[in-house]
Amino acid sequence: MTGIDAFTDVFDGPMYVVTVASDGRRAGCLVGFASQCSIDPPRFVVWLSIANRTYRLAREAEYLTVHLLHRDDRALAELFGGETGDRVDKFAEVGWRPGEAGSPVLEQLSTWFTGRIESRIEGGDHVGFLLAPVAVCPPYGDRPPPLLRYRELRHLDPGHPA
Repeated sequence: MTGIDAFTDVFDGPMYVVTVASDGRRAGCLVGFASQCSIDPPRFVVWLSIANRTYRLAREAEYLTVHLLHRDDRALAELFGGETGDRVDKFAEVGWRPGEAGSPVLEQLSTWFTGRIESRIEGGDHVGFLLAPVAVCPPYGDRPPPLLRYRELRHLDPGHPA
């Protein structure tokens, strides 16, 4: 182990699919580094790997859509995490609709929000996108389904190296 691995190896955070549209192109990827970072005003930060297509499109975009994955969404996690948009049109495999500025909203995923990109934060091999929510999914009932966690996907072969 190196760096802070002894600390981060115990993390088991929720997993997300982040989608983006820019200049008539779409992309999306599996994300494990994301968090609410402000209550007032509401803000959320998503960290995208600089190795993937989603990051390249997000550099030019105004909005990102962040979808929270539930345990039953493993197939979507494998599609958006195990394939690369450089070779596969992931959106041909799923139902989606255009959201704010065309940012894809995946129809199968009921927990999502679209955020306007307020700023970008350099962070090594990932760049943080600070988002101000502009559209949010309808509210869930009293019992949302269990979340899909990192430990359930840790052995997934990524479409791109981190």
